[in-house]
Amino acid sequence: MISMRLVVCRRSILGAAAAAIVIASLPGQVHAQTKDILVFGAASLKNALDDANAQYLRQTNKKVVVSYGASPVLARQIENGAPADVFISADLDWMNYVAERKLIKPDTRFNFLGNKLVLVGGVDSKVTLTIARNFPLAQALGGGRLAMADPASVPAGKYGKAALEALGVWSSVADKVAPAPDVRATLVLVARGEAPLGIVYQTDAAAEKAVKIIGAFPPETHPPIIYPMALIASSTHPDVAAYVTFLKSDAVKPLFERQGFVRLP
Repeated sequence: MISMRLVVCRRSILGAAAAAIVIASLPGQVHAQTKDILVFGAASLKNALDDANAQYLRQTNKKVVVSYGASPVLARQIENGAPADVFISADLDWMNYVAERKLIKPDTRFNFLGNKLVLVGGVDSKVTLTIARNFPLAQALGGGRLAMADPASVPAGKYGKAALEALGVWSSVADKVAPAPDVRATLVLVARGEAPLGIVYQTDAAAEKAVKIIGAFPPETHPPIIYPMALIASSTHPDVAAYVTFLKSDAVKPLFERQGFVRLP
């Protein structure tokens, strides 16, 4: 009789332990199924991508969270294990960086958007320039500094330096550059009057009323501005593929074009 009770008791304990293991595993599983999609996106995407994500929320009742920043910063965060689902870089180099480290799903990579590079001044700026070979950019600064994203690593800065080199004026302004951590920080320097001129994307200029476009850089003076997108290799979010399909759809194309982006085929 006693042994029978011991058997029953032992079975009860084992059953309770098994149930505890199952219950303990549920929160992680539920979280994996219900957490928000996390996108790491180049800072210049903010206005257009925020609009697209608001529309996605209205259509699906599912939220997307975006961590905006300079592409090299985001790429290195992904390399260090940040739990992103999607990466949208402002150039091919930093997407190649994560691809070479096998941090993306290569079959999901595609070229998403294009952009243009412009020179901006404050909304009340009296500067008039025609961007051409040997144009007088240094003189136009009038003792001030040229705001641009860090030309050593940030895509907008690399494009800007390439354009100025192609036009023969980089050497005249190289020591007058005020490097910023990303293109939106560049925009702020000009908008606040801390720099008389700056180099940003056309989409950034469109998003800030306190600046105006002085001129556009000819596209042949710099590498094509391409924003590639890819899913992160470690992502298991069940909705991420559908979200990327949504971003590719014609329904949201006007949201990007309104900000000045070009949707690439």
